[in-house]
Amino acid sequence: MTVRRIALVCMALAASVANAAGETPLLARIFSDHAILQRNRPIEIWGQAQPGEQVTVNMGGATRAARADSEGHWAVTLPARGPGGPHALSARTATRQQTVGDVLVGDVWLCSGQSNMEWAVRNTINAASEIQHSANNSIRHVFIPRNPAAAPSADFPWKLEWKVAGPTTTQDFSAVCYYFVRELQKSQVDVPQGMINSSWGGTRIETWLSAAALRQLGGNDRKLELLGQYASDRGAAAATWGRELEKWWSSQSATGGSKPWNDGKAAGDWRPAPANLTQWEGWGVPELAEYDGVMWYRAHVKLSAKQARQGAKISLGVIDDVDEVWINGQPIASGIGEDERVYEVPPKLLEAGDNLVVVNVYDMWGSGGMHDGAGPRVLRFADGSSVPLAGWEWQLPPRGLAPLPRAPWEPYAGMNILYNGMIAPLRNYGLRGVAWYQGEANAGLDDARRYQPQLQMLFNDWRRQFDFALPFLVVQLANWNPLVQSPVDSGWAQLRDAQRRAVLADGNAGLAVTIDIGNRDDIHPTNKQDVGKRLARAARHVVFGEKISPTGAAPAGAHRAVGGVEVTLGDYDGNLVVVGAKDPSGFELCGESQASCHFVRAQLGEGGVVRLEETQPEKATRVRFCWADAPLCNLFDTQGLPVGPFEIDVQ
Repeated sequence: MTVRRIALVCMALAASVANAAGETPLLARIFSDHAILQRNRPIEIWGQAQPGEQVTVNMGGATRAARADSEGHWAVTLPARGPGGPHALSARTATRQQTVGDVLVGDVWLCSGQSNMEWAVRNTINAASEIQHSANNSIRHVFIPRNPAAAPSADFPWKLEWKVAGPTTTQDFSAVCYYFVRELQKSQVDVPQGMINSSWGGTRIETWLSAAALRQLGGNDRKLELLGQYASDRGAAAATWGRELEKWWSSQSATGGSKPWNDGKAAGDWRPAPANLTQWEGWGVPELAEYDGVMWYRAHVKLSAKQARQGAKISLGVIDDVDEVWINGQPIASGIGEDERVYEVPPKLLEAGDNLVVVNVYDMWGSGGMHDGAGPRVLRFADGSSVPLAGWEWQLPPRGLAPLPRAPWEPYAGMNILYNGMIAPLRNYGLRGVAWYQGEANAGLDDARRYQPQLQMLFNDWRRQFDFALPFLVVQLANWNPLVQSPVDSGWAQLRDAQRRAVLADGNAGLAVTIDIGNRDDIHPTNKQDVGKRLARAARHVVFGEKISPTGAAPAGAHRAVGGVEVTLGDYDGNLVVVGAKDPSGFELCGESQASCHFVRAQLGEGGVVRLEETQPEKATRVRFCWADAPLCNLFDTQGLPVGPFEIDVQ
């Protein structure tokens, strides 16, 4: 055996021992077998080594070296490559080596948002056939596990797996993302397509923005400060947040001066909970059968002087979804997720005699509350003894109370934490673009009115991290909720228009309109194939420069005319057609107030002009089209693309 071969064997053995010991891999975890790297741009590779170690990286004959900094971080830049592969990517130091294989070079898409992006292929229409016929070595997907983080993460905490499309894997891919790249590959022939699926159902856009972006938007400094405290001292942050909740509660007239976290006086009726606590939907209480929201729990526990002097932990079983805990009127802890709660009790808080434990629980959807599935609810003391927590009581907040404020470390309605844990670790991984499907969680009226600057900030925020020329493809929210018989000020419509306006103002973004392919009875429509096709069409125009309409007809302007208002639609292919009726539906004219909005008759004319009948056109200041949660829209172009919802001023 040659000296070189002996050295290589020793390096391999060292790497094997290191991996067995759980040592951090040399390469960042996004670089794993079957990965796809972005074509036609320098390839950034990074990872972790011992401080001061030299790391040598090789792929396809190109070699670069770097020395790890004082914290062990290193990075190199490999030369750009055209589409192709497979390649082996290796990193080595003097003592160990890591190699990932079957690496392709092609186009990489970051697919992010909430549950409609998370929705898997197995849950779409015709799923069995789609999965059975999905084998394609040049389509690959990596799932980023849910990872909220109070501070930006340098890497993901778990091994990541790039998976090749096929009958045993495709079922778990993001459906929107998969159908998008599959359709796109028809025009981008012989270009491998990679998908990074970093999404989490039910999450607000604020959770996906960096701290710098949230500060730039304004009004977020206090919550970001609290999140920073949470990163270093969770107990102290939970105590601070508990006191802020107390102030908020006391400021609400509906609470009538009650303090349910303290002695409970004037706090309304406390009712006994079942002895074996389960989710509250199963208690047999009619008002809780389908209840999502806030509940207060309390229990009293008597302690001896010896017990009260000891260090202690409180075990509360499983709580779904979010909790804040008080002991003897002092906030001590906060948790998230459907997990067992075990918290340290601060010193000198317990008392000889009666002690009051209060838990505020917020459930977002589905079953909720404190329930079984873990160890008993007890106070455990330093000497190994314990006292059970029993005799729980409960009450709901008073009617008319505003929505409870949400802690900044919540994954659904907090701030910044999904960016920190699920976007920041990607650093500047090469991307061809971003597909974004989110907004349902921000579709309340007040939230929707703030959404346009937030979405535009997301574009700029992620471009600062990845590439200033990064294109964005946005899925506009689909139709959902009951039909309406008169004009409404819909939060969903407001948010759709915010998406439209953000894309229009950007210049490097496209919109996939889905107002005709949703399901008004299901917030998760199963027709993700057409969503993917429309995203691919937008990409063909925005990213690859094809001379096609990216979205379908869009409003170009509105002006008053004799006997009505004329709306001009532009940027569509072919002609405009009315489906299922003689004339277009869904048009309304408005003055300054919502009460002034009213449906009007519309006629489709030549050249994309729609004439709206109005006896007093001088009073009309706005045109709305398909302005509802689930409107009936029947105006399309001859490519089958709907005219999407909009609101524009009348000139």
